[in-house]
Amino acid sequence: MAGTVRQPIDIQSLEKYITANVPEIKCPIDVKQFGFGQSNPTYQLTASNGTKYVMRKKPPGKLVSKTAHQVEREYRIIHALEKTDVPVPKAYCLCEDTEVVGTAFYIMEFLDGRIIEDPTMPDVSPAERTEMWHDAIRTLAKLHRINPKDVGLETYGKPNGFYDRQIKTFTTIEKAQAETRDVDTKEPVGQMPHIDEILDFFRDKKLQPKDRGNPIHGDYKIDNLVFHKTEPRVIGILDWEMSTIGHPLSDLINLLTPYYLVNEDIHSLPAFSPGATPGLPTQHDLVKWYAEVAGWDPTPELTWGVAFGFFRATCIYQGIAARWAVRQASSAKARDNAQQRHPMGKLAWKHVQRARDQAKSNAKL
Repeated sequence: MAGTVRQPIDIQSLEKYITANVPEIKCPIDVKQFGFGQSNPTYQLTASNGTKYVMRKKPPGKLVSKTAHQVEREYRIIHALEKTDVPVPKAYCLCEDTEVVGTAFYIMEFLDGRIIEDPTMPDVSPAERTEMWHDAIRTLAKLHRINPKDVGLETYGKPNGFYDRQIKTFTTIEKAQAETRDVDTKEPVGQMPHIDEILDFFRDKKLQPKDRGNPIHGDYKIDNLVFHKTEPRVIGILDWEMSTIGHPLSDLINLLTPYYLVNEDIHSLPAFSPGATPGLPTQHDLVKWYAEVAGWDPTPELTWGVAFGFFRATCIYQGIAARWAVRQASSAKARDNAQQRHPMGKLAWKHVQRARDQAKSNAKL
């Protein structure tokens, strides 16, 4: 997983900092870089006694986004959660002095376990598959039942208005992306289908999920978890860059998304059809297990949350199209992904209609 250093750092300067501030890490150190961590360069540090650690730093140079690459926030929430039953790597230090390796960085424990990219978990037994998914949902519920004030995270984000802020942000983003014109054809990227009706639905305060104000991961999915090497349990959650205080429904929908792509035109995942993959829990099982640990049942809000999740995904694909239009994303894959905004937009509209119909039905009861 770790190999050639693609973004060099001043190792001597780093060793000097470690010796002075993190004496448990024995220098000299050997440095390699992981293949993942595209947003924040991620390195494997091996101490002279053979113990491994992980360093995440901001990328070099001027940052395009002021809100991205916030390793300081990653360190803060990981360090705070060490006091809880949520499995996270131990955080050793945060260095905001850019003179050490060029940017802010933090060092955490290296978790020697399994990272599984395919959520069907093809290389495990049915029994293990069941329990690994069970622990993934149980781990998420443990995170969501935490009161931010109890772990010093009361200022980590706003407890109210999460979906209002999300709607406002994506409305602005969608409009700007839609107006972006192709450098050759001069044609605009174009709006999402039914965008005005979609936004009217999401802005309806009577239909929005009520604020809960819990810590959320922001990108919770199977490949951001580290499982024990031989046991079907989560030993750590990685990649906290998008974490905040918000609505737990957002994380839950992110994890359950494969179940909503069964037999769809885009990213179809028939393996998630009931009974198609032995040992794979049903969506109903997962929601039930989640509710048992989290202390609240998300079932009444799932349809709304799924609709918003696909709206958000469509905006992301539209963003790829906008970057392709101005040739900031030049790969063939980027061009193919840009085309996916059309089927994704149709899928988002389908789920918004479903959520709207359910709301009307509930109103008649």
